[in-house]
Amino acid sequence: MQVWGKILGAFFGFLLGGPFGLLLGLFLGHKFDKARSKIYTRGGFGGFGSSQAGSAERQAEFFHAGFAVMGHMAKAKGRVTEDEIRVASAIMDRMSLHGESRRQAQNAFREGKEEDFPLEETLAKVRMSCAGRADLLQFFLELQIQAAFADGSLHSSERQLLYVIARSLGFSERQLEQRLHMQEAAFRFQQGGFNQQYQQQGAFRQAPTKDQLADAYELLGVSESASAQELKRAYRKQMNEHHPDKLAAKGLPPEMMELAKEKTQQLQAAYDLIRKEKGLK
Repeated sequence: MQVWGKILGAFFGFLLGGPFGLLLGLFLGHKFDKARSKIYTRGGFGGFGSSQAGSAERQAEFFHAGFAVMGHMAKAKGRVTEDEIRVASAIMDRMSLHGESRRQAQNAFREGKEEDFPLEETLAKVRMSCAGRADLLQFFLELQIQAAFADGSLHSSERQLLYVIARSLGFSERQLEQRLHMQEAAFRFQQGGFNQQYQQQGAFRQAPTKDQLADAYELLGVSESASAQELKRAYRKQMNEHHPDKLAAKGLPPEMMELAKEKTQQLQAAYDLIRKEKGLK
């Protein structure tokens, strides 16, 4: 609590102006203390200094926690298999991690596999550092869902752990189930080749199957009976939540930007596929 401004203001105010000066000095001292308190809260004068260092530190902690919890997820079925290790390596490849950043991710992944890994403590720190930035927490949860789903299936122990993670981050069971359905659809959509085809050609050269269209709707979080307006609203909402630039502004580690870009490409491909089938502009 800042009080020296009030004390000095009251003292000199009284010397110079008596009781009235004391009150005026007390008021001005209060204003000074309040402004000084805000500067220290930001972490440095003018917003520079430790505030920038703090942002970089939070990004590093987010990155470390993401791979550590992923390592814990890999061990959910009892022991870490070669498949789980390949899944983690594939995610690192998708992020284009090399050199030191890849070594840090691998070390964090190994930490998460330890018997005494403090899962709840780690998740509590993530939630605290992302306070007021729900999009970052959602990205963290979706990262763990992607890791669990990367082999194409979700084991009951992995699902149970995802409930723990979601709850610790402040998400309800309903919200988790919705994300699980969307990620499953995204996995099938990507496996079907439509996302890659769209990236390479900028258009779809073959007609989608009924199942592929259903996955596109699920990926956007809308029903197949959605109107054009509902479809556009859902698409914009998803893009707003996953846009790389917005996530970066909120503190997403630069090493994880490729995953955010990949997600927006999936959303764009799904939206364009549905629009084409419905004959929408």
